Amino acid sequence: MSLQSTDQIADLITRIRNAIMVGKTEIRVPTSKLKVAVTEGLVSAGYLAGYDIEESKPRGILHVMICNEGENARITEISKVSKPGRRVYVGSEEIPVVKSGRGAVLISTSKGIMTGREAKKQHLGGEILVKVY
Repeated sequence: MSLQSTDQIADLITRIRNAIMVGKTEIRVPTSKLKVAVTEGLVSAGYLAGYDIEESKPRGILHVMICNEGENARITEISKVSKPGRRVYVGSEEIPVVKSGRGAVLISTSKGIMTGREAKKQHLGGEILVKVY
């Protein structure tokens, strides 16, 4: 198994989506700063229960808790918006509203990865990474 993926966020999103489909409550993926930032954004938006980082060689392991035992997953639908072949950029006024405000987008801004609501409050635009509902 290769530790390197061409699109780290797509790999993380796919693993989360697949785990939800089969009813798992947690996943383990090779860690990177980008994956940790996306996971933090999903936790702060309330879609994931939490995460831990296990230090190991050659690369640490990101342990993502999708939901607690006995609970249903909070994510109904999750997808990657900006892809390596087609990047999607928006200004602060153009940030999309997902499912009439019940969903969220994660945006990569100059001040880090944050939800669409936080980016609008700070008047920041950037690349739309993930859409979650």
